[in-house]
Amino acid sequence: MSLQHRIAADLHLGVQQVESVLDLFSQGATIPFIARYRKELTGSLDEVQIGDIKKRLEKIEELEKRRESILKSIEEQGKLSPELRQAIEKAPELNILEDLYLPYKRSRQTRASKARAKGLEPLAIWLQLQQNGSVETEAKKYLTDDVKNTAEAIVGAQDIIAESVSESIEARTLIRHHFERFATISSKVARGKDEEGAKYKDYFEFSEPLHKCPSHRLLALFRAEEEGILRVNVQPDETELLPKLERQFVKQQNEAAQKVKEAVEDSYKRLLAPSIETETRNLAKERADTEAIRVFAENLKQLLLAAPLGQKRILALDPGYRTGCKTVVLDAQGNLVTNTTIYLHQQDTAISVLSQLIRKFQIEAIAIGNGTASRETEALARLVVKQTPLVGNADAIFMVSEAGASIYSASEVAREEFPDQDVTVRGSISIGRRLMDPLAELVKIDPKSVGVGQYQHDVDQKRLKNNLDTVVELAVNSVGVDINTASKHLLTYVSGLGEKLAQNIVQYRAENGAFTTKQALKKVPRMGEKAFEQCAGFVRVRDGENPLDNTAVHPERYSLVEQMAKDANCKIADLIKKDDLRKTLNLQRYISNEVGLPTLNDIVKELAKPGLDPRGNAKSFAFDQSIKTIDDVKIGMILPGIVTNIAAFGAFIDIGVKENGLVHVSQITNRFITDPATVLKLHQHVEVRVVDVDRPRKRIQLSMKDL
Repeated sequence: MSLQHRIAADLHLGVQQVESVLDLFSQGATIPFIARYRKELTGSLDEVQIGDIKKRLEKIEELEKRRESILKSIEEQGKLSPELRQAIEKAPELNILEDLYLPYKRSRQTRASKARAKGLEPLAIWLQLQQNGSVETEAKKYLTDDVKNTAEAIVGAQDIIAESVSESIEARTLIRHHFERFATISSKVARGKDEEGAKYKDYFEFSEPLHKCPSHRLLALFRAEEEGILRVNVQPDETELLPKLERQFVKQQNEAAQKVKEAVEDSYKRLLAPSIETETRNLAKERADTEAIRVFAENLKQLLLAAPLGQKRILALDPGYRTGCKTVVLDAQGNLVTNTTIYLHQQDTAISVLSQLIRKFQIEAIAIGNGTASRETEALARLVVKQTPLVGNADAIFMVSEAGASIYSASEVAREEFPDQDVTVRGSISIGRRLMDPLAELVKIDPKSVGVGQYQHDVDQKRLKNNLDTVVELAVNSVGVDINTASKHLLTYVSGLGEKLAQNIVQYRAENGAFTTKQALKKVPRMGEKAFEQCAGFVRVRDGENPLDNTAVHPERYSLVEQMAKDANCKIADLIKKDDLRKTLNLQRYISNEVGLPTLNDIVKELAKPGLDPRGNAKSFAFDQSIKTIDDVKIGMILPGIVTNIAAFGAFIDIGVKENGLVHVSQITNRFITDPATVLKLHQHVEVRVVDVDRPRKRIQLSMKDL
């Protein structure tokens, strides 16, 4: 079966679709470019489907690489028979491939290899034939200086049989399937770890069928095991399994058969069970990683695509008690204008300073970090705007997530942007800029540090990074970037660019002034035709020479739009402004071998909303002013809140106290759901009812049912 057919079958896609995507990948095309501008070739596959093809391709390539390595290793040993080669070449999965390779692994000495060295293999073969006769008498034939007595000879022969059983594909398949269907994961607290592991108390005496164990619970168990708090086992019930295994190898009822039976039981307990348990745990961990990464990626996507406030003059405060609130003023482009520090315990002075800043710099919105003292800072800000209203909107006070701001503040990126400011000022700037444009600011931070994941340090770090980088890339390209204002860090994620070209664009812009057309990008050093093709649709030139440069219409289709305008007897600018002109277009006239209705419909939609940000607009929010700490929270209260994180088991809600409350998945809505993300979105404004408050453990249980 060809590569295209294998991927198509695995993903339930058309062979031609897969073939087109693989061909585009080989030409250097990116996922965003393929999804947006090559719909006719792929049958309108979306980013997720194209990403799945890429992942499946990588997995198959990894399998083929391992297959090649195994064939080479066995061939070098001179043991590669035609039958074995055929079996290896046809093995569809990695675990089957490894089973075939197991007898040929060059490993350390085993009990079986030592027994073979003592000449006991013929005795093992005699036992496996299970003929009638005295085992003791047969064993005497193998006594040597290295084999002192018959008991030692029999045990050595049984060790050889046990290893042979453990290498049997039939035996491994039986045990593997049994583990998959019937394994139970259980845990017990390690001796003397009761106090240290109090947060894992629910798992001190725990047992559950492995296939029913959700990803977050599995990762919690493995983390506790890693920390030495729990002892975790993954085992099926042996009562049915061992007799099935014995029937594969024990064929008679005599003394030799009894020795084989003992060897089979030893093989299971000493070799097979530990090996398949490790394999089963790894597969379960891989599945749990996949789910955790999926949830993290979805949360990150929502965070990156959060609605921006846009280009406004911002007063940003990073709250604090002892060291004060670091306060900065940003202009509409996000540049630092001035900074100062106010102190909450000096309220009159703080109000006076903030009022002066609002009046002097015509502040349009206030951004407050959601860390320590954020509620007190918010209350102060509301007092200020009552006396000194903000320009345009008196209620424009926003709580902004601080997650990752401290990491940004101390980063090389921040030092490069603000070499003369300390980390506290940089943190306040980041808070203000996050309000203006979350995407542009958050791309500067490691995605793992933005506070929207569960168990991110426990999952496969390479897979996590690859997935999160893809999410950032897709988010940036779905919004598009202004080529004349975007930072190097934002440009890095634009399709086809990367770090070097992004730096070259910024440098060229600084030396030559703003770009007036997309075509001018070709003058940037190292900007070849392929890079331009990949990036051109995702960058914008606002107020440039060509109105199409402020749209997602790709330059390769500009001539097509020009023809549309000509047919409508108008200019391109008129076609963009007037809906009635666009309605006169007969799209069927423009269909060709390269351009179909999917692309034509995209072009018309883009002409209707040139330069429009798909993320919408940020909305202000106010917590219940009577709630400041967990001690103020009472059962039965109905409170406003903001969704701060979504996990497989529920959603975390900020209700204005230090501790986020949890809405379990069963309490989100009256109807049955399995995934909270089907109902809730990150930063969504919600109303919740307090169900329980556990003050010693600082836990708040919430419900959204019937609200």
